[in-house]
Amino acid sequence: MVDWWVPYVSLFVAALATAVLTTPLARKIAWKLDAVDYPSARRINKRPIPRMGGIAIFLALAVAVAVQYVGTTRFHWPVVLVPSPRMTVDYYRLALAFLIIFVTGLVDDMIQLKPLPKLLGQVAAAVVAVSGGLVIGDIVNPFVGGEVTLGWLTYPITVIYLVAYVNIINLIDGLDGLATGITCISSITMFVLASLAGRLDAAALSIALAGATLGFLCYNFHPASIFLGDSGSLLLGFALGTISLLNVTRVAGLTTIILPLLIAGIPIMDTFSAIIRRKRAHVSVSHADKGHIHHRLIHEGFDQRQAVLLMYAWTALLCLGSFLMTQVEVWPRVIIFALLIAASAGFAMRLHLFEPVLRHHYDDKTGEDTIVTPEDPAFAEERDAAEERREERHEELRERIHGGHESDDQPDDETNGSDE
Repeated sequence: MVDWWVPYVSLFVAALATAVLTTPLARKIAWKLDAVDYPSARRINKRPIPRMGGIAIFLALAVAVAVQYVGTTRFHWPVVLVPSPRMTVDYYRLALAFLIIFVTGLVDDMIQLKPLPKLLGQVAAAVVAVSGGLVIGDIVNPFVGGEVTLGWLTYPITVIYLVAYVNIINLIDGLDGLATGITCISSITMFVLASLAGRLDAAALSIALAGATLGFLCYNFHPASIFLGDSGSLLLGFALGTISLLNVTRVAGLTTIILPLLIAGIPIMDTFSAIIRRKRAHVSVSHADKGHIHHRLIHEGFDQRQAVLLMYAWTALLCLGSFLMTQVEVWPRVIIFALLIAASAGFAMRLHLFEPVLRHHYDDKTGEDTIVTPEDPAFAEERDAAEERREERHEELRERIHGGHESDDQPDDETNGSDE
């Protein structure tokens, strides 16, 4: 009988070694195809860096699958490709989904896809995974009992969930080793939770992902010699989303749904604040800006290493909170969750994550509507103008309320007068 830890250690080591050995190859391919991030106003790197790290991550996961197959067929390892009760997963179709998301990112690294084709590739991968049985399912209400049946909504909700997970990791990939390290910490946490829940498929994939990201981090931590690129960041997000769903049985507790979102709290908070920030600035949500968490930390005086390590520590704290939530009853879970959310919100407010860093500026002389940054004098003008408009709206609202009260009082005065 094989000790329970032998397959997991083997998968971790295989993925780690593959990532370490193949990353130099991915770097050479990226240079040859000119898949390179050159320094620009939008980027923090000061020298050209190749961006096809996803090749090494994908190969590491593929080798881990091969190792698992050999271990199961030759060395009597436990069979891990077993879906949870009441849930049927076509693992071949799931593998195809991984290939689709990887190829989508790879093409984007080479030719810089426009947003729509890139999104379609993500949706295609998610649809293939969902068609293979990877779905959220029904949800148990922990407070009053009973199940919330999603019905046909299960499918679009799961597709949106997977696409969202892909993009939150993609958006956080702004500093050397940031997305890679956060994924590594998150996948280790998901491995612990999957092991405790007896979800062998989720545990195997998460420990392989941890090994792949840790191996790649040897080249990706500051100063990075290669970036993940979209081939890597899309793949990591899709893998984390998949693991979180494999951890879910056909009838899932609400806590089971919340935990993966809490584990990925930093990327989710960064994405949410970016949407709010751009809406407040009246610019497109897809319009890139320099208001992400890592930009704010750099602006606060942290260097790249310090900013990344701080975000690692915060992710580790969220992951620890997630683990503790699985060890206590319902109301202590609510308290832990509320504390973590409150602390994260305080962190976001301290960094001014919701304040716009881009604004529309209309030039009366030229008639042009342009996007300006805080470095442009027009930014302050637009900010002040927006503040004035906000004060005017508030004043108008106060007058309406006050006027309404006066009109409400008037009939009473008249009535009292007539009574007298």
